Amino acid sequence: MSYNAESIAVLKGLEPVRHRPGMYTRTDCPLHIVQEVIDNAADEALGGFCKRIAVTLHRDQSVTVQDDGRGIPVEMHPLEKVPTVEVVFTRLHAGGKFNKDEQNSAYRFSGGLHGVGVSVTNALSTRLEVEVVRDGARHLMAFAGGAVSEPLRRLGDAPKKTTGTRVRAWPDAVFFDSSLIPIPQLERLLRSKALLLPGLQVSLTVEDGPGSEWCFANGMLQYLSEQIAGDLVAPVFSGEKYAGKGDENFPAGSGAAWAIGWTADGALARESYVNLIPTPAGGTHEAGLRQAALEAIRSFAEHHALLPKGVKLAAEDVFSRASFVLAVRMLDPSFQGQTKERLNSRDAVALVARMMRDPLELWLNEHADAAKRITELAIRAAQARTRAGQKVEKRKQSGVAILPGKLSDCQSEDTSRNEIFLVEGDSAGGSAKSGRDKERQAILPLRGKVLNTWEVDAGSLFANREVHDIAVALGIDPHPANAPDTVLTNLRYGKVVIMTDADVDGSHIRVLLCTLFYRHFPKLIAAGHLYFAQPPLYRLDVPGHGKTRPPRKIYALDGAEMEAQIDRLRLEGVKPEAVSISRFKGLGEMNSEQLWETTMAPDTRRLMRVRMPGAETAKPVMNMLMAKGESAGRRAWMEENGALIGAEI
Repeated sequence: MSYNAESIAVLKGLEPVRHRPGMYTRTDCPLHIVQEVIDNAADEALGGFCKRIAVTLHRDQSVTVQDDGRGIPVEMHPLEKVPTVEVVFTRLHAGGKFNKDEQNSAYRFSGGLHGVGVSVTNALSTRLEVEVVRDGARHLMAFAGGAVSEPLRRLGDAPKKTTGTRVRAWPDAVFFDSSLIPIPQLERLLRSKALLLPGLQVSLTVEDGPGSEWCFANGMLQYLSEQIAGDLVAPVFSGEKYAGKGDENFPAGSGAAWAIGWTADGALARESYVNLIPTPAGGTHEAGLRQAALEAIRSFAEHHALLPKGVKLAAEDVFSRASFVLAVRMLDPSFQGQTKERLNSRDAVALVARMMRDPLELWLNEHADAAKRITELAIRAAQARTRAGQKVEKRKQSGVAILPGKLSDCQSEDTSRNEIFLVEGDSAGGSAKSGRDKERQAILPLRGKVLNTWEVDAGSLFANREVHDIAVALGIDPHPANAPDTVLTNLRYGKVVIMTDADVDGSHIRVLLCTLFYRHFPKLIAAGHLYFAQPPLYRLDVPGHGKTRPPRKIYALDGAEMEAQIDRLRLEGVKPEAVSISRFKGLGEMNSEQLWETTMAPDTRRLMRVRMPGAETAKPVMNMLMAKGESAGRRAWMEENGALIGAEI
């Protein structure tokens, strides 16, 4: 088969979306492409240009989204030489979302990141109609399969002060597992828009079905008060704070709004959003909320001498009975996946913590009685946690060997929160010791390669110093796979994290440690205690751009993620040649601050949990890979799976 210039396919316009829809949206149902249209209307409301959004589900499974915003421009685009509304619906990476440097842009804190929103809706619909009212006229344009089917035409006059956009889309069932839009999920989405934009009227009409309408005049405070099930120990605290012009740390307008309440019992209600986009899986903005609450309540407790001797509040104590709604506005948020269910931006921790800490501390001091009840709730949680940790400690003290001298242990006695990092090399171990959270993170540096223990009897394990130190540090003895769960009673850490370099030697050490735990400590894996740390391979130094974008450091796990980050920076207007790229040769090259931020900080790190495979499939493979007498089988397997091995390395 020939391979020449004609072999290279070039996808133009919206062809990439129709060719690989899963790269641009969820394909389980059309809800996400409808959400893109709703988000555009919500962005108009965010800018103060829209007071009502109406969504209709029709009998023919089409969806209409109508708003009274400014209306999409219909004049000729100066560069594309076609009507601007056509550009919006037929060009990827086109839209007002890229004008974020304009201080008054309605899209400065838009939920859309890529400018592919409604163009994806168009590409994955059999038909799409857009009607625009603005400048005293009513216009209509239609598309089929992403291409223009009815050019823009003027339908007639309209009142000069009337503006708005109506989009009706017929999702193409070919691209989705189910053509039905789940109404409960759509209702939650629409309710969230009304919640986050006080005074906005949002309605859902279902032909042949009941409709709904939402409007929260008092926003989050009203909503959270309605959602909380138990009795409040204090009034709901709500507020908002955003960075002003000239802020040295954050772009003007970025910040957070929140409502938070504490209950003694009952189910908790917790919701968070970034730029109007729901984040059901949470993320770094929720970590900032926890940090602000912990610091403010801890400060109040210390100032009023409320803490009993020996009690130290932790974030989980303060937050164990907290319900909240959090809405963050920030430039260029980084999400996990195109569907944006979890926020990954490290800046969000500092942004939310900075904005919320002082207002909460002021509120606590102004409402001293309520603050004392909140503090007492947190203190009781801390005391319960401490008692649980002490009970475990008493059971594990008898007969425990002396801990290894090279182990830098943690201070906490709460086994469920404690972590131990098995670190490759003394230099990396030194950085880890300096950068760790001494309260709950222990470091055990490993010198050289660990013994291959696949064919070593349990009685001979401790002849090897490294294996001996690991076992003693963990506090558990070797055991078979069918051992009772009680063999983990004396386990000293809730997480055992293998942290090695991202190279061949590091991979080898991980394999040897996994062999040790799978062969001699299988219950540790089965109970979900074993993890791999995932240090980044690359660091991208991005220069500053104007007043709103200071210089940044972005870390990438591997080459593919590095390329994705460069593409994202290119869309932001950063030239790739201006980005300085560094490659870490090993953990020892990172200073303690870098190692903490990228690999050890619970709010920003990435951990991969090691799960127990099926014995029938795993044991023969492990025996072939690790047994001394299986060299011939190993060679044949490596020749057959060479590409797989190369990809993993």
